[in-house]
Amino acid sequence: AMDAARTAKRLGAEDAMIVFISDRAHMEAHAFEAQEALDEGIRIHWLSSIHDIGAGAITVERMVLDAEGRAQPTGEFETLAADSVVLALGQKADSGFLSGIQGLVVGDDGNVRVDGGMMTGHAGIFAGGDMVSRDRSVTAAVGGGKLAARHIDEWLRGTTLTAPPIRQGVSFDMLHLPIYAEAPLARQHELPVADRMGAGFVETTAGLTEPAARHEAQRCLSCGNCFACDQCFAACPEQAILKLGVGYEVNLDHCTGCGICFEQCPCHAIDMVQEAAA
Repeated sequence: AMDAARTAKRLGAEDAMIVFISDRAHMEAHAFEAQEALDEGIRIHWLSSIHDIGAGAITVERMVLDAEGRAQPTGEFETLAADSVVLALGQKADSGFLSGIQGLVVGDDGNVRVDGGMMTGHAGIFAGGDMVSRDRSVTAAVGGGKLAARHIDEWLRGTTLTAPPIRQGVSFDMLHLPIYAEAPLARQHELPVADRMGAGFVETTAGLTEPAARHEAQRCLSCGNCFACDQCFAACPEQAILKLGVGYEVNLDHCTGCGICFEQCPCHAIDMVQEAAA
């Protein structure tokens, strides 16, 4: 809907309005997309549902949110002038070409059903990305493709992929932030609204330069994952931590359990656990 409205303005529409059934807090579009549309003069008619489309006008019904945040009709109607209506009710994968494949199941939502190994009901056919996941983003699609590739490799080899153990999540308050250096957010340059609307479909948000992209990547706090900063290695008073080619090893014969390595680890990659009774 955001794309359709912004495109209409660029193609010459004097006014463009989005009729949305819920409020801004429950909007499926990214917040920045809505803000960019508003900045470009797009109007959003919140808590409204199209009831009827007529000649030169549409009738919308006002909605209210119930206790669970779902839109409910009020029986109150409003007429809005319109000479064109674009139905932008979401998107789903085009899975029609899969209809003749035996054993392959496509749900009512258009998603292909797969097992834990990303394989469909037809042996040897795997699926991932937008056709499987409800989280339709580039990140999820790339991750799904990568996981499917691993399962395909194991299936061809006749072996089973063993999932790595899932580490307990590390929250922000578990990090030792004073050890990190200040690193301000790298911001992308955005074309001013006045320049956007008069230039057709030019890119509105520039990418990061290579130095800025590297800086942004280095801002990662590596929550729960050791990134070989050597803080534990340097701080251990008993020299019980050995530096390996990759990672570290604790010499338990020398370790006194003082916890200094735990306190010095910035990303909480080290846990202190109670020693089992003999």
